[in-house]
Amino acid sequence: MELLKVEKINVHYGNIHALRGVDLRVEEGEIVSLIGANGAGKTTLMSAIMNQLPLSGGEVFFQGKSLKGVKTAQIVRDGMTLVPEGRRVFPRTSVQDNLLLGAYARTRDMKTVQDDLERMYSMFPRLKERRSQLAGTLSGGEQQMLATARALMSRPRMLLLDEPSMGLAPIIVDQVFDTVVEINKSGTTVLLVEQNANQALRIAKRGYVIETGEVVLEDRADALMQNPQVREAYLGA
Repeated sequence: MELLKVEKINVHYGNIHALRGVDLRVEEGEIVSLIGANGAGKTTLMSAIMNQLPLSGGEVFFQGKSLKGVKTAQIVRDGMTLVPEGRRVFPRTSVQDNLLLGAYARTRDMKTVQDDLERMYSMFPRLKERRSQLAGTLSGGEQQMLATARALMSRPRMLLLDEPSMGLAPIIVDQVFDTVVEINKSGTTVLLVEQNANQALRIAKRGYVIETGEVVLEDRADALMQNPQVREAYLGA
């Protein structure tokens, strides 16, 4: 089943044409990776999908329904959540309160919220150790864990991850991508935006390459890893 469909979308920042007729699809159960250089339009695409930016053309569909005019908060309630670039935790709020904020749309169902809180602590034991600590005092890797767990507290059917490995030590990067695989195995579909093309394509089923606001390649992830153009530009080969 096609869970997300992006159809010929365009985004402008004033006179700058940031996205140019982008097409993209994600099937239920997949990990799909979007790779490209810094400034290629990856984060813009994620923000446009969540209706945080206005489209100047095209349309986005989630679960077969158009997102035209749908507020971001409602998109989250409907089952799609974004872990933003730079993590954006609430620094002066405790780890536990950050997690509870991820479930803001579920306050009428506090029993399952508490169950999910314990599930996040089981998935990320470091967060349980730091549950009373201010989020701004966590390390970069811990903040990434927190941002991901906070998004999962909304019980998404689909998770958008924007540059989860940015600024992290290599050993932490491996842990982040292992966690993405586990999240997917638990039943959550993933669209991953990432500059670390090797890691992103390693865990994905399919991939897209974006350059200057346009999708220039689409293929199975393993085929992209063997593509000479991709290897030269993004894989250091």
